[in-house]
Amino acid sequence: MTDKRAGAKAHSIATEVRRRIVERRWRQGERIPDEAELAIEFDAARATVNKALQMLADEGLLDRRRRAGTRIAIDPVRKASFSIGIVREQVEQAGLVYGHRVVAHRLSPAPAGIAACLGLPVGEKLVRMRAVHYGDGTPFQLEDRWINLRAVPDLDPASLRRLNVNEWLVRNAPYLHAELAFSAENANRRDARLLQVRHGQALLIQQRTTWNDLGPITTVRVAFRPGHRVSTDGRAAEAD
Repeated sequence: MTDKRAGAKAHSIATEVRRRIVERRWRQGERIPDEAELAIEFDAARATVNKALQMLADEGLLDRRRRAGTRIAIDPVRKASFSIGIVREQVEQAGLVYGHRVVAHRLSPAPAGIAACLGLPVGEKLVRMRAVHYGDGTPFQLEDRWINLRAVPDLDPASLRRLNVNEWLVRNAPYLHAELAFSAENANRRDARLLQVRHGQALLIQQRTTWNDLGPITTVRVAFRPGHRVSTDGRAAEAD
């Protein structure tokens, strides 16, 4: 089956499962048939069924947990979509000259917090990168990123010191689902130095994690310089 036909089939399965949920044939908290059963029912590959169920999980209708099966979400809420933008394009759309600098790059064992975020074993070797994006020579945003090379085998580790990883991932590593959180934090000394702000200055922080069918791709902490706003289509722009 071609990718196009498999995608259409996945959307068809998602539509039928969604209908059963809406019509309460499958009720909140109830475990639904496993992927193998649904693959037989819908005459589809398990990978296609998995894709369909993940669509509904991303909508907030299903609760999927490894080794616990898939259940209808209790009090499901619709989830907003979010597009990950290319920072260079955001800077240029603001009428600024774009610049980029990789501050640090090394292969590091994942600490407990990062491992838990990605669902990987503590100590798993990941690439850690810090990079600053600039507009007209002024810091625009700071990324502190962990990359799982197993999920992006086409990414050449030797190129990372000069590569704009944000742009490479957006163009070359489409994700199946993502988790996104915003918070306000006071700039630590590293944030302050790299963003050229006061130590303790309040910053908008975005924590973003993405996955594809090979596993977690990356988790990144993005610190925005004061005076920026972010919209759900992924744009970041200077506030008036």
